[in-house]
Amino acid sequence: MSGALIGYGRTSTTEQEAGLEAQRRDLAAAGCGKVYLERASAVSERAVLRQALDYVREGDTLVVTKIDRLARSTINLWDIVRGLDAKGVGLRVLNLGGEVVDTRSATGRLILTIFAGFAQFEREMMLERQREGIAKARAEGKYTGRKPTARAKASEALELHREGKTPTEIAKALGIGRASVYRIIETVVSAK
Repeated sequence: MSGALIGYGRTSTTEQEAGLEAQRRDLAAAGCGKVYLERASAVSERAVLRQALDYVREGDTLVVTKIDRLARSTINLWDIVRGLDAKGVGLRVLNLGGEVVDTRSATGRLILTIFAGFAQFEREMMLERQREGIAKARAEGKYTGRKPTARAKASEALELHREGKTPTEIAKALGIGRASVYRIIETVVSAK
């Protein structure tokens, strides 16, 4: 049964617009009639991915440009693949080691398994090196972490709050998270 090709693309941040546009272009070129795009880190809740997974029907194929755009680990990838299998939906990865891989074939599943394992290993090694680098920099007194941008903008946030702006409007205006705005407001309210 030949179904629809449904695309899914993701970037971790809003600053990666070019990457998201490239995924959209590649998914459209692969023949995807419907494309779901999302800006969310791999560890956050991915509502658009959930929508895409809910949308696909038996005979359809979910298409992604790379596996790291879809899953955060090998286990997560296979959970997604099992869910797709249960619905009779295939998974196609447009660039897995330079090859297009489709889970509807045994060879495709094997290649996906091997490359997913390598991808997870590579990510874990990168995170380990990053932690080692941070520990070394801390020991040398060179690492202080990222600047607390929300704290630096607390007075501006409070002024906008006094002017009657909502936390969402304040967050957008100052380029900080809404939760940070609530914390700033709460700190002042609890201090009274």
